[in-house]
Amino acid sequence: MLKSIIKTETLLAPGIYDALSGLIAEQSGARAVYLSGASIAYTRFGRSDVGLVSVSEVHDTLAAVTDRIKIPVIVDADTGFGNALNVQRTIRNFERAGAAAIQIEDQSFPKRCGHLDGKVLIKTDEMVGKVKAAVDARKTSDTLIIARTDARAVEGLQEAIDRAHTYEEAGADILFIEAPRSVDELKVIRKSFHLNTPLLANMVEGGKTPVKTADDLKSLGFNIVIFPGGAVRAATFQLQEYYAGLLENGSNAEFSKRMHDFDSLNAVIGTPELLSIGKKYE
Repeated sequence: MLKSIIKTETLLAPGIYDALSGLIAEQSGARAVYLSGASIAYTRFGRSDVGLVSVSEVHDTLAAVTDRIKIPVIVDADTGFGNALNVQRTIRNFERAGAAAIQIEDQSFPKRCGHLDGKVLIKTDEMVGKVKAAVDARKTSDTLIIARTDARAVEGLQEAIDRAHTYEEAGADILFIEAPRSVDELKVIRKSFHLNTPLLANMVEGGKTPVKTADDLKSLGFNIVIFPGGAVRAATFQLQEYYAGLLENGSNAEFSKRMHDFDSLNAVIGTPELLSIGKKYE
């Protein structure tokens, strides 16, 4: 259970974008994963994180992930996909699909990646209503509500901290202040909240926050560390090399040591076990 994990350790949750990436993260030893809305946009549509992904598309991806892996899934629900009533529907649907934690943010629609410029916020009171609506909609308190504020880039660090306090008072279980600009700002964030208040840190390669290790952030007092888009950036780099090599060489021979063959991929995804289960019903 995610709630018990973050009480006893700083959780490193790798970013995933589909069931295969979730499966590989689980096989690699991840205790939980973070289903990134940006990564869904990148991989499913080849598009930027500018609010183009719909609630149903995130829900379907989440359902595929939770059907395949057993570890907790934290899901990025963007703005909740509308007003407070939309937030409640999102929470109900995502909870039924198996989400362990659901993140909503205080950007206006259309939202954009937290490390892009030009973000626009909704009023604090509107976000408070969304947080309260989310808390009321969930069936169990084991489904955690993460409240993210993007106010640092728009209104400054103190306003972001003030907003986060207000969201905590509204019932948010975990607070996420997006895109602090320095380690000093990370320290200020931690000092601004009670030690029992779980805080999430977001590490984006090339983003506005200096990238630190999970151990570094543990020492700073953060409870959850996510690397939401790292897997997509790694996969994109590999795919660029793979396709360029295939088109240049006419085969995958040059790339063969950096890829699975047919049998080894089937071993990763559990084909022998699946076929064995199928035989039980013949």
